[in-house]
Formats: sequence, C-alpha cells, structure tokens
Amino acid sequence: MSLAPIDIFLRLATAAVLSGIIGLNRGRLEWTAGLRTHMLVGVGAGLAIVVSAFGFADVINAPHVVLDPSRIAAQVISGVGFLGAGTILFVERDQIVRGLTTAASLWAVASVGLAAGSGLYAAAVMATAIIWVILALLKPVERRFTGRKGRRPRLVARLTGTNALAACERALAEQHLPFAKTVLRREEDGDDVVTIFFAKPVRHDQLAALADVLRQVDGLKSVSYDSPDLAKR
Repeated sequence: MSLAPIDIFLRLATAAVLSGIIGLNRGRLEWTAGLRTHMLVGVGAGLAIVVSAFGFADVINAPHVVLDPSRIAAQVISGVGFLGAGTILFVERDQIVRGLTTAASLWAVASVGLAAGSGLYAAAVMATAIIWVILALLKPVERRFTGRKGRRPRLVARLTGTNALAACERALAEQHLPFAKTVLRREEDGDDVVTIFFAKPVRHDQLAALADVLRQVDGLKSVSYDSPDLAKR
C-alpha cells in the first residue's frame, strides 16, 4: 500500500500549519525556537511516520519481513528530546531555569506531526488547540495563582578593588539574615558581582538596611535588591 502524492502533501502541510500555530506563540515571546523551528519539527515528524508506514511497501510482502511503524514514532519522540534540551538554559545570575516550556512545546509539536502524518487529522487539530490554549491563554491564570513565589529574594552588589570583597563578606557576616547562597562572578572589566540569595522571605526594610550597610564598604560601585514580596507592597 502506498500513498498518492497529494495525500502525502496534505499530511505534511497539515503538520506544518498546525505546528506553525504553536510556533507563533513561542515566536511572539522572542524565543529562539519560534515559528520555523516548530514547523520543521512538525513536518519532520510527519515525514518520519509517513516513511515508516508507507516507505517499505515494496518489501512488506517479502518472506520473513516484519515491519513495525511504531518504532519510528518512538525514535522521533526520543530524538526530539535532544533538540528540546538545547533550548533549556540555567541562568546562574537569576538562579532560574528557562526554556522548559519551549522544550515541552517542541516535544508536543512532534506528536502533532506524527498524528498528522498518520492521517489522524482530528487528533492533530484537537491537540493543537489544546496546546495553544495551554501556551497562550493559561499563562495569565498561572501568574495570577502562583505569582512570583518561585523566585527567592536576592541582593546584588558590584564591587571593585582588591579588598572590597573581603569587606563585603565581613559586613554580611554581621547581619542576622537567612542567607542561603552567595554567587560570585568576575566581570570582563575586573569588577566582582556578588549575588546573595536568602533562604526565607526577607522584609523590604531588612533588605534596605542591608543595602545601607553595604554602601559603607569601600569599593562598592552599586547595590540592588529584589524580592517577590516587594511587588505586593
């Protein structure tokens, strides 16, 4: 059994259009994996399942030949995982992971492409609608209920000079705040950027008092602080 060229085109075009709908959402947020990337993944997955199901029609009736089209689909799903991993970044400065949603959308788009390539148009369309709603419409709802609770309060100080870092550490040691982690980064111009994370929520006045203490340190160029609770004040 083989497919007519128009059927192959219809399946691949469906995969491209549906994947592009999802890619538009990622693209408008200026993610690297946007419209074209999602369309390529969808079309590639659709072509893979078409080849798997119909590409071996000339040998399917040969003796001792057994083909399992689902094996190609399984390889597509696992293979897209490597592509998705490339979109995930750990931002050390902010101590957060970015790109997980884009990686998940790439994986979901591959499944949409497999469905379209298999001729399951209704399933592909319904999955696209659900994925688009999750990506585009549920984000405000998520922000409303979760807010910025995932972020820990932090303070960032930029230092210059040989003794500035030691003086900053002494000033911090005198404070009775729940310090969780200190990240030191050396900039190209030679300055040290110290990011201090707190294990528990810290009040606005406590962060302001700590910033005032650090302003007395010789060699301090700038200090700033951020807390999820500040947006509610």
